[in-house]
Amino acid sequence: MHKTPSEARELVQSLLGRLAAEPASEVLLLPPFTALEAVVGELAGDPRVRVGAQNCHYEAAGAFTGEIAAPMLAPLCDYVLVGHSERRHLMGESDEVVRRKLDAVLAAGLLPILAVGETQAERAAGVTEEVVERQTRAGLVGLALDEVAKCTVAYEPVWAIGTGATATPDDAASAAAVVHRVVAELSRGEAVVRVLYGGSVTPSNAESLMGAPGVRGALVGGASLRAEEFAAIVAAAG
Repeated sequence: MHKTPSEARELVQSLLGRLAAEPASEVLLLPPFTALEAVVGELAGDPRVRVGAQNCHYEAAGAFTGEIAAPMLAPLCDYVLVGHSERRHLMGESDEVVRRKLDAVLAAGLLPILAVGETQAERAAGVTEEVVERQTRAGLVGLALDEVAKCTVAYEPVWAIGTGATATPDDAASAAAVVHRVVAELSRGEAVVRVLYGGSVTPSNAESLMGAPGVRGALVGGASLRAEEFAAIVAAAG
């Protein structure tokens, strides 16, 4: 919940000036709903950066005052994030609600980013793999192969979101291995997904985290609000 439309435009201007002419990785911005149109306009079709939304409702329309439906987002963006830890734990979204949102994103012709991850209490209890498996399975079970292939999964341990604490590359690799195993099982080995790591990603740790086995990118939090830092993370992605 950062940036007014004008502030978002300024951030995009600053970021574009720092990106390589042809970044080696896909770059995605997920502004708040109120800044989506401003960001799209500022990008003016620049192929280096794509746009996504931070959330959506699971219904396509209806009496849900204050909510945003996936079809409303379709003209403005390509991706929608579902299941972020703040939605799960602050807004009480269950695995079932997250799955309904993921289905809505696919139905609208958009690409879902499914966020999964454990709390500090779950980590202390040694059930990280069980939590990541449950959330991944609930988000993807029953999808057609082509639908699975459209999904990205972001492992974001709740204890590392905005805390300054960061998982180690081994932690990220272990969680990524769980995600890949579940996807292979659900698709009988015929589908793969990209796995991102999210949680206090900075220019100093980005390369090691994104270089962990099975990890193919980062879901960046606070550092994405500062163009210089975000551009450095993009560069670290290769």
